[in-house]
Amino acid sequence: MKTDLLEAGVDEAGRGCLAGPVTGAAVILPPGFDVSGIRDSKLLSPAKRNYFRQLIEEKAFAWAVGWATQEEIDEINILQASLLAMKRAIDQLSPQPEHVLVDGRQLIPDLSIPQTAKIKADLYFTSVAAASILAKTHRDEYMVRIHDTFPEYNWKQNKGYPTQEHRSAVLNMGITIHHRRTFIGCQ
Repeated sequence: MKTDLLEAGVDEAGRGCLAGPVTGAAVILPPGFDVSGIRDSKLLSPAKRNYFRQLIEEKAFAWAVGWATQEEIDEINILQASLLAMKRAIDQLSPQPEHVLVDGRQLIPDLSIPQTAKIKADLYFTSVAAASILAKTHRDEYMVRIHDTFPEYNWKQNKGYPTQEHRSAVLNMGITIHHRRTFIGCQ
């Protein structure tokens, strides 16, 4: 069996949000890449995530970020949109990987590359943890950018997640073009 397989880790961010896109990331790390502290983005502070993002983007053999819009989420559902965002990230990688490690239980449809899905893969594989960090930081950056358009929803703070403040804003002001219309809390 080939041990020096060109392997990409993939993960997504933003599945549980009421607003904004879902973001997928794919990362191919160089052989021997071992940085202590890289783990699932949800386990890191924003400062640590941003530190590791810069390191990953500088040192990775290849990396890419893909998106599925809130309209696509409403049309095909959040699971399919998450898989689509991850596929879009993989499709941008150059070179293409020979194997893909997917965080979760679902394989990515219509992917011609062999893949393995594992629940909590971001706890076991550095490349998947790196993808988790890139997906989260790129999505957070996007939500901070669109915050100025609708500051009353405070997306620079809650990033579109259904915090009490965000739910109250939806109740008081309704939804925006960035909200996922099929999600409970936006209807």
